[in-house]
Amino acid sequence: MTGAGSGIGQATAIALAEAGAKIILCDINAEGLETTAKTIGADACLLKQKVDVSDRTAMAAFAEEVHRNVLAVDILINNAGVYVTGGVLDLSLEDWDWVLSVDLWGVIHGLHYFVPPMVQRGITGHVVNVSSMAGFWIAPQITGYLTAKFGVFGLSEALREDLRGTGIGVTTACPGMINTNLIQTTRIRHAEDEERRREQLKEAYQRRNYGPEKVAKGILKAIRKNQRIALISPESKIMYYMEKYCPTLSRYIARRAFKQLFYNDDERSG
Repeated sequence: MTGAGSGIGQATAIALAEAGAKIILCDINAEGLETTAKTIGADACLLKQKVDVSDRTAMAAFAEEVHRNVLAVDILINNAGVYVTGGVLDLSLEDWDWVLSVDLWGVIHGLHYFVPPMVQRGITGHVVNVSSMAGFWIAPQITGYLTAKFGVFGLSEALREDLRGTGIGVTTACPGMINTNLIQTTRIRHAEDEERRREQLKEAYQRRNYGPEKVAKGILKAIRKNQRIALISPESKIMYYMEKYCPTLSRYIARRAFKQLFYNDDERSG
């Protein structure tokens, strides 16, 4: 379980532990990781380690440590993620490196180091890659994040086909607008007054008040049913089908939503 120190990762680790699983946790946030480990208890926490999923060497070392404890994991959940707002004209190459290295390469690293042992073991298992509504829904001014999450969505779809017949299921999870602390580390590149825009975004997510425990419940259901795509929140379900069957309206809603989140107090029209 990557990104286990807070939010969706923490909630999913707790839900899995309550279901009787032994959990292996990693996160770049050591304090949050410790909180999760204490919450699920020593009996459920098989291993915890501070890891930057974007760091290939660190992920390789983590995988070696995991496989000293178990032959292979039964369930792999690639959840770690970061968020950056802004379009092509706003983002620096460093921003692109940051969001793609965590949100896309972090998933690739997880798959590379953990899926082959799962297959070689020769019994059933499951992979959950946490994408986003932004993995299928075209919205303005989140181009870097959207690029990474579209990549995760497509990668997961391809992986499911690659692993067909192996006994390893694959789910692409698309949570929606979830109230987590992701906003605290968000890089806002489309506006100069970053902190004020961050507060606007934070308040919007708090008003929505859709908690990560609901995502965890949806993920466990998807694992049990071997769902191809887990559309967790109501907005994720609605926009998936609207983007599919009425993309013009979908794009209009996306533009309006972005304006409401960030520009409800000025003249920018998006």
